[in-house]
Amino acid sequence: MGNVTRLLLGICTIVAAIGVTSTSAFGQASTMSHGSFDFNSDGVVFQSADSNTRVMMRFRMQNWATYTTKTEDVDQDLDLSAGSMDFAVRRLRLRFGGSLYDPRLTFNLQLSFSRSDQDWTDTQFPNIIRDAMIFWNFSPTLQVGFGQTKLPGNRQRVISSADLEQPDRSIVNTAFNLDRDFGFQGFWRPITGSVIVNLRGAVSTGDGRNQPSISGGGLAYTARAEVLPFGAFKNGGDYFEGDLAREEKPKLSVGVSYHHNDNQTKTRGPLGRSLYGRRTSNVVYADALLKYQGFSLYTEYAQRTSDNPITYKDTTRKDYAAVFVGSGYMAQASYIFPSMWNVGARYAVVDAGNQLAGLAEYQKQVNMSGVVGYYINKHRIKANLELGTNRITLLNSGSEVQHSLYARFNMELGI
Repeated sequence: MGNVTRLLLGICTIVAAIGVTSTSAFGQASTMSHGSFDFNSDGVVFQSADSNTRVMMRFRMQNWATYTTKTEDVDQDLDLSAGSMDFAVRRLRLRFGGSLYDPRLTFNLQLSFSRSDQDWTDTQFPNIIRDAMIFWNFSPTLQVGFGQTKLPGNRQRVISSADLEQPDRSIVNTAFNLDRDFGFQGFWRPITGSVIVNLRGAVSTGDGRNQPSISGGGLAYTARAEVLPFGAFKNGGDYFEGDLAREEKPKLSVGVSYHHNDNQTKTRGPLGRSLYGRRTSNVVYADALLKYQGFSLYTEYAQRTSDNPITYKDTTRKDYAAVFVGSGYMAQASYIFPSMWNVGARYAVVDAGNQLAGLAEYQKQVNMSGVVGYYINKHRIKANLELGTNRITLLNSGSEVQHSLYARFNMELGI
């Protein structure tokens, strides 16, 4: 990890040095014999003289401090003493994108450098590569891609973590999201105008990002359909949270996704720890987003099913790993004032399926949170404070309920 990180940082330093020496004033484009260098709202931009090659470089960091109280039974007196504290760089990303040789040939490359952003708990190695995708754009309404990137699952997962209203995604996303996988993807917009329909599909490995060769067969198939009955959102606002564009008329997007993972190797499909045997699962998502004059309302539902979700290490049946089956739903609302202050709230529930009865995963989780924040430069630079509570019902223990409180200060900065 150290050698790779040093190599990447060295490359970025050399590129930046070349760019700085080629321009007389940082932030203003200067024409060179072979192209140009600029720093604008897209990031650091390198462009060839004929404009066919255009590479954008961006970075972002997310730092947070979280204080969580001890987890206790709900019938006990409130105890605000520390159960845990998490002061960390939650995300540190470096991203490149643009077109090469032909404006129709585009790419997306994203690297992560913080421990919590590398799936370290599940993989036990520094999983640096997040996106490595090549696209061919036949037209503005038809695109195909090959490589590794997010699957077209629930909207909150597909939305960049840099464009969230709260410091992190909901517990529903944690339990059921598809995240990234390697394979082929396609996008088609067959209807456009006052009503828009978006269709997305993917055929992928089903085993997640940066996986070694896995013997045997089994692929994952994902499809998503979206309907925007009132037309397009301003500035692509159906894929960033909060009504920063302050829609003048109500805008709505309704989406449905389906994911079939044949012979998956992990507890949550492309994510989670390894199973002791292969299983097949199906995931269904439904979500809706409404924005109007600074107000935003988002809700989603998810469900995962599997015929035989539990796998065991051996015949003693002591060590197990299970596909997490069950359902979840969440709703969040926010309002952004003209001053760029915002307030928001979220309610989310995750119910483990009855097939997990007797296992530690057989729980019901409820999260309620509120947030107040300030957008310094929209989603690029922002700060917020989240206060919330987590309630866990232990379904194996007579529905005993435990809870904890938390406070989280979050700040993000990027270009």
